[in-house]
Amino acid sequence: MTHQMPSSKTVSTCVPQREQGTHLFHILGYSQHRAAGAPECIMSDKFPVGGHDWILSFYPNGTIGKGAHRFSGDCVVAALKLLHKNTMVRASWELRLLDQGTGPSLSVHKEVSRVFNTNEDSRFAVCVIKRKLFEPTTYLQDDRLTIECIVTVSKEPHVTGTISFPRIEVPPSDIAEHFGKLLETKEGVDVTFIVGGVNLTAHKMVLATRSPVFRAELYGPMREGGTEPIVVEDIHPDVFRGLLHFIYNDSLPPFDDLTEDDYGEMIRHLLVAADRFAMERLKLMCQSILCEGIRVQTVATTLALADQHHCDMLKDACIEFITSSNAMDAVAATPGYKSLKRTCPSVVIEALEKTSRIRKA
Repeated sequence: MTHQMPSSKTVSTCVPQREQGTHLFHILGYSQHRAAGAPECIMSDKFPVGGHDWILSFYPNGTIGKGAHRFSGDCVVAALKLLHKNTMVRASWELRLLDQGTGPSLSVHKEVSRVFNTNEDSRFAVCVIKRKLFEPTTYLQDDRLTIECIVTVSKEPHVTGTISFPRIEVPPSDIAEHFGKLLETKEGVDVTFIVGGVNLTAHKMVLATRSPVFRAELYGPMREGGTEPIVVEDIHPDVFRGLLHFIYNDSLPPFDDLTEDDYGEMIRHLLVAADRFAMERLKLMCQSILCEGIRVQTVATTLALADQHHCDMLKDACIEFITSSNAMDAVAATPGYKSLKRTCPSVVIEALEKTSRIRKA
């Protein structure tokens, strides 16, 4: 059985933080601010946004500072300034003209996020507005102009605390348990086998699903009609019970009541049955058990079995055991070896040749 490695999943979230503020700057007597001799700059009071103070400057004649660049006469200039010293802020801003009537405000400038640094020229953000946009229009009525300044300050993102992601545990598959109970309760059985004079019942569909040999016998063109019991020759009832247990449970019975020698003999018989009914997983499982239990007294018997039923890996393991442990003389003295010489002489020759090569080396 493959066990899944335990795993965990945690989650944290980074959320951008922004704070937005809007400042309305009313300019009354607009024409007077444009008259000769009037101050070139009109400044709002400072206003806070995002924990910082800002100020909006408006230049109705399009001139900024002493001897500064003068824009064409058909333009006005507005500037947003970050106050305080040694301050750096990332922000975006938008400038709108407020309709003095009932219409919507008019956006005249919009700047995406940028850095305002009070130690550099970047403390200012400047925009130039065509005068014709609001002179004369409903944006300038009764010699009054209202500028709406929207500032959005980007702050340090907020990261949520780490939380454990919900996990839904899925229990191991229990399909074998359900099929095992099906065999145990005998509910719905539809086929009977006579094995060594013992009646054993099962379900045709289950057997056919697990073994191509059973499928051919029970559903193939050579199947016998009727519901007569099927006689199974040359297999012990306990071995057939073990075979059925594996078919339904995909595992071997516990065999707790068997001695070590009897257990090994049962596994050999199950290997033969697995080969007979083309159940490759059971056959490999039996080979693995026999491979782990190789010893001097049984290796020759196991080798003969492996050769007869085409278990190449088990056969190689037996020969390796005999040759690598210099146990050839001890193995040759066992009854199993005498039988092996009689039934499988080619295997004996193969083992002897390999032993000879090792000794020469």
